[in-house]
Amino acid sequence: MKYPRLVLTVLAITALVFNTGCSNNGNQQQPASAEQSRYLTIKGSDTMVHLVSQWAEEFMKKVPTADLSVTGGGSGTGIAALLNNTTDICAASRSIKKKEISLAAQKNIHPTEFKVAMDGIALVVNPANPINQLTLEQVKKIFTGTVSNWQQVGGPDQPILVLSRESSSGTFVFFQEHVLAKADFTHNARSLPGTSAMIQNIATDIWTIGYAGLGYAQQAAEKVKTLAIAPTAKQPAIIPSEATINSGEYAIARPLYLYTGNEPTGLTKEFLDYALSAPGQAIVRQAGYVPLQ
Repeated sequence: MKYPRLVLTVLAITALVFNTGCSNNGNQQQPASAEQSRYLTIKGSDTMVHLVSQWAEEFMKKVPTADLSVTGGGSGTGIAALLNNTTDICAASRSIKKKEISLAAQKNIHPTEFKVAMDGIALVVNPANPINQLTLEQVKKIFTGTVSNWQQVGGPDQPILVLSRESSSGTFVFFQEHVLAKADFTHNARSLPGTSAMIQNIATDIWTIGYAGLGYAQQAAEKVKTLAIAPTAKQPAIIPSEATINSGEYAIARPLYLYTGNEPTGLTKEFLDYALSAPGQAIVRQAGYVPLQ
């Protein structure tokens, strides 16, 4: 179903235009005051783009005078846009870094953080792959290149093709910091611009492995298989879900954020309030993420 006033662009994947009927006819512009224009730009995390676009669609039903543009491209891209004053809100699947806060301060920008949902990072393989679970240590060895054959983790004698996201991705940053303990990805890893590309590659190659936000993995359940992950070899392997993320049983989970350049006002604040409201958090669950409430 199309919503005529929403422009949704997923950078490096595809452009999906819901409407170009706002006052600038889709042309690029610096975001004006939300209170004056009733036009709001949201840019950043590819992991969050579907969630944010659903919020935007429902928000515009509630606020008919508002026009929202939702753009992907990665958390780093969104934060850079926030610091360059080319977006009103940044969607990020990682927390803002100290160096980014420092750069913002130099421009008299003071990023304000809003935790809006939780997400689990799913390890995904082709459905024909016989492997159903891994330990965190095995995952680390696979993605750093210490393990390079499925036979080394209980599978057939086949080489492992590792897929990863580009470094601008918040999912890439979180995965490297929390799963690889800041070690480098294997030099053989194939870097892909977006989660959709990763899902497509895994769906067509039996011996690939990649990672994706829980919402993406659930939506692509017919194309990829989500692995159960054990924190250690002596603990049970857990499939990511709302229940296992809320309980802390699933080991690879993270918060999702929206950032504003300063304390939000006007339309920006209205949108943030909606995202954190009971209806907004219901959309979080519907989109395959974990609500805060």
